[in-house]
Amino acid sequence: MFVNKQVRGDYLNWTIDFKGGSEFVFAFNKKGDPKAYEKVDSAKVRAAILKAGDDTAEVSDYNWDDKDGNTIHGMQVRTKRFGALTKKQQEDATAALEQAFAEKNVQKVSWSGDRVFVRTKQLVTDQEMQQALASSGQEMKPVEGSDKTPHQGQAKLNETINNDTQEYNETFTIKGLDAQYAKVIADQLPDIDVQTIQSYGVGAKAGEKLRNDGIKALFYAMGLIMLYLAIRFDIRYAPGAVLAMIHDALMVIGAFAISWTEVSLTSVAALLTVIGFSVNDTVIIFDRMRENMHKLKDKKIERVVEISLNEVLVRSILTSATLFATTLMMNVFGTGLVKNFAFAMNVGIIVGSYSSIFLAPPLFLWIHRRWYMGPPPARARKARELASEV
Repeated sequence: MFVNKQVRGDYLNWTIDFKGGSEFVFAFNKKGDPKAYEKVDSAKVRAAILKAGDDTAEVSDYNWDDKDGNTIHGMQVRTKRFGALTKKQQEDATAALEQAFAEKNVQKVSWSGDRVFVRTKQLVTDQEMQQALASSGQEMKPVEGSDKTPHQGQAKLNETINNDTQEYNETFTIKGLDAQYAKVIADQLPDIDVQTIQSYGVGAKAGEKLRNDGIKALFYAMGLIMLYLAIRFDIRYAPGAVLAMIHDALMVIGAFAISWTEVSLTSVAALLTVIGFSVNDTVIIFDRMRENMHKLKDKKIERVVEISLNEVLVRSILTSATLFATTLMMNVFGTGLVKNFAFAMNVGIIVGSYSSIFLAPPLFLWIHRRWYMGPPPARARKARELASEV
């Protein structure tokens, strides 16, 4: 994680859930018929967006009912990107605009999201800007107020010269990321028209809150499980289960860090599932240990633990192998969030299986030897006194 921070700039590969980004909802209908909605394969939408060069996008089915009660099968697309242009595309577009308006004595060209700010000595008309942006592959939105007479809104501001500097400060807006995605999806599916139903950005501050809440959820789960074990068994068992849980969580997070796999809210859900699976396995072992401690009172505690582990070992291996096979298929054939969840489960099943055997029981033994073995202090003191008299 610390190497990732130095090399990549972040500890983990956080998704839009934690870093912020953009989220869109699209609907699909037959070509030329806006009321005839169609269901589209999410794999085709994902492939189209990936082909367009965005490998951070998450695509999932998104259904809702219209006012007539008909179910519309749409698609939700989430990406880390905030604007239509990447940093390199902005640099290329800036160079192209500076060259196109060199005769107008351009002073500065800058970008903020999907808006471009141009400062020139001579006025740049909407048509000229539209042609210049089109030459660099961008489509400009109509300027607010440009279709009205007299001009109002942004169009009027663009045509107003600054009397102090004798410069025009103009603002133009290109079509956003939702329009780009709609276009690449429509190109991939020529018989389908794509409608943007919803489009909004997720701020980094909201993502940071989600990340902190996810971390709290892990600690709350561990605390409540420890309380359950302390009540269900006794306090000797709880630290071993908590050690196994912490170990499993750290190992899964470490696997995400090493492989640079995306960490989303689904990953947090998978991590909580891993913790639950690990505790379930540990509790079964502890339950057999507790039973044998009453049945095998003539044997040492170490031998009781060994017998208990051997009795549940086959059960643990079969349960873990069955679940691993299921999630492995999800990992191999799944995509997107399903694959992300399955990856965490695959790692968690492996580490959870051995931690329940090699971490939790040994810590129980250490606690038992340290605080629960030997006679009470008063009797021990009496025994020492008798021994000294002899």
